[in-house]
Amino acid sequence: MTTTTDHHHQERPVDTTNMRTGRLARLRRRGFAPALAIVASGILLAGCTAVEAGLTQVAAGASGASGTTTSVVSATLDELAAANEDGTVVREDEWSVDDAIDVTLAGTGATAASGVTSADGIVTITEAGVYRLSGSLDGRIVVAAPEDAQVVLVLDGAAIASDAGSAIEVQTADDVAIHLAEGSESSIVDTSTYAEDAEANAAIFSEADLTLSGTGSLRLEASGDGITSEDDLAVVGGTIDVTAADEALRGKDSIQVEDGTLALTAGGDALQSDNADEAERGWIRIEGGTITATAGDDGLNAVSDILVAGGTVTVDATGDGLHADVALAIAGGTITVEGSDEGLESALVQIDGGAVDVTADDDAINGSAGSSTADASAGGMGGGMADSGELVAITGGEVTLRSGGDGLDSNGSIEVSGGTVVVWGPSSDGNGALDANGGLTVTGGTLLAVGSAGMAESPDAASTQSWLQAQATGDAGSTIEVLDAEGATIATFAAEAAFSNVVFSAAGLTGDAATVVVDGTETAVTLGTATGGGMGGQGGGAGGGMGGPGGRP
Repeated sequence: MTTTTDHHHQERPVDTTNMRTGRLARLRRRGFAPALAIVASGILLAGCTAVEAGLTQVAAGASGASGTTTSVVSATLDELAAANEDGTVVREDEWSVDDAIDVTLAGTGATAASGVTSADGIVTITEAGVYRLSGSLDGRIVVAAPEDAQVVLVLDGAAIASDAGSAIEVQTADDVAIHLAEGSESSIVDTSTYAEDAEANAAIFSEADLTLSGTGSLRLEASGDGITSEDDLAVVGGTIDVTAADEALRGKDSIQVEDGTLALTAGGDALQSDNADEAERGWIRIEGGTITATAGDDGLNAVSDILVAGGTVTVDATGDGLHADVALAIAGGTITVEGSDEGLESALVQIDGGAVDVTADDDAINGSAGSSTADASAGGMGGGMADSGELVAITGGEVTLRSGGDGLDSNGSIEVSGGTVVVWGPSSDGNGALDANGGLTVTGGTLLAVGSAGMAESPDAASTQSWLQAQATGDAGSTIEVLDAEGATIATFAAEAAFSNVVFSAAGLTGDAATVVVDGTETAVTLGTATGGGMGGQGGGAGGGMGGPGGRP
């Protein structure tokens, strides 16, 4: 991401009464295709014909009474990032601590040179510049600088506690940075109760772009949001510990994390970007740093995209681990979802690299545009059985999934062309380790999907890499071994949960037959033949022309 300044400071009201319709309109305004139809009870939501959510339009034919559905296609993280507006970051080379004006906090006021006033428990910064804050304040810091001002607040052992609004509130400025001085420990405690209609409702609240930087530490406690920017929020350094009753970090237009250590505990989302009205905004990008998040709702939640290029992210969430309305792309870094309802969810889930480890009560990865209304004629399961165009595409990386519901699931298609994907699926026959309403193709990489048999799916006829499916039963701790036609071992796995069905595909799987061995019990299989439940893969057929019956009637 590049640095920009003074790029969007006009008022942008949110139409909260029609957020979903506004979101669909926003997605349609994105300057790329394909379109993704969201179907509810056989009718396209809000009378829309399509919603843009990918890069190249691919017609997928008719979808019952809903009209034509088109499909999301694979896209790289860089391609997706190019559709988003660059975020603003205040770099440390743009200012000097040598220019800092010392602001000594004491009681309900402060002493300082020019650019600072103090009265009635409010310390107000009125001019552009660098300000070093130290000492303790029972009150608030307010930035009311000119619209074109850059203001840097250097927290150097500052303790700020407010009982009447945000502890730090940026009312007017262009760009603001909060810099944590080397070796310093600062704290912000927000003990106030916010009114329902309060605009400034975070311990640190900014109407301007906000950057957090430095090598010091900050501990923050908030009765509402922890840190909010109504524009862009960037974290490029520091050790930051946030405990918030609602969102921990909120950047309305974007959140960008390049470095630093974040420990986030939130009653709502741990990280949220929620500008649903402007096409190039509402995104989260993780490029580095370490994030540990405990969330009462979603770990990361973006109305546009979540893009992960590096860093370490660990999430324990009551809602989704990572949820993006448009695209969730992972090209590097380490993503661990220790607990969630659904682990990773978006209309496009693209994994090109990195290490991904997900544990979910429901689906571990869900390719879904977010519609929770099922078509009654389709059985009412997971939004119906019709292909609604979403895509889960895995081209690389190490992916491990554990699910109580479906393991690797898409309301549209699933494509595995590289990487290593291991799915420890459900024990209930009402769900499966693999579940695609559209195509389920394997053209490369390694796939192991282990779970129940009742809804077990297998790769379909478009798969060019050989695969097998076996009705084989075992328990947690059982050894699963795959042997080729000559009895040589291709792969060995230790099961993490009880299972009754195994799907496996890898480059070393060749010929016409193989054997799956579970704790010494052998099951002979024919490659490319589906042996799962009545809702299995859509017409078998492995690479090399080997055919077999599909699992669907």
